[in-house]
Amino acid sequence: MRYFFDTEFIEDGKTIELISIGLISEDGREFYAESNEYDAKKASPWVKAHVFPKLKGGALDRKAIAKSIKAFVGPQPEFWAYYADYDWVVLCQLYGTMMELPESWPKYCMDLKQLMVERGNLNVPIQQAGHHNALSDAVWVRGTWLSLRRPY
Repeated sequence: MRYFFDTEFIEDGKTIELISIGLISEDGREFYAESNEYDAKKASPWVKAHVFPKLKGGALDRKAIAKSIKAFVGPQPEFWAYYADYDWVVLCQLYGTMMELPESWPKYCMDLKQLMVERGNLNVPIQQAGHHNALSDAVWVRGTWLSLRRPY
C-alpha cells in the first residue's frame, strides 16, 4: 500500500524538529498528528506565520506518534512525499536512526517531484487550500500522484 505524507518542521541547518505529520493511504484513509516535543521559540518567522496557525491541537509525544504511524501503515508501506528529503528524515527520526525503522519498512522514500521531473515537469493540480497543514499537503501529494498515473 502506498502512503503519501507531508511534515511541518523547524530546522536550523543542523537539526530538524517535527511539528506535525499527515499521511493519507492510497485507498483514502487519513492520519494526522502534532508533536509536543518541538521548541516553538526556534521557529522561523515564516513557520510562525504559515504553519502555527494551521495546527489543530492535541499534540502527542514522538513515541506515541511513531507507534500510531506504525499501526496506521502496517508492515510493508511504500512512502511518497513532495520534495521528500526533509520529510523522510523527520519521519525516520520518530523511530531513532534510519536503521531503527520498523523491520519491513523501506529505507527510502519515493519523491513525487522526481517523478514529475522524469515525466517532463508536467502541469499538475494546484493545491487550492490548506497549504502548510501536513494532512492537507499529504492529500495534495496523493491527488497529484493519482493524476500522474495516467499514461503520458
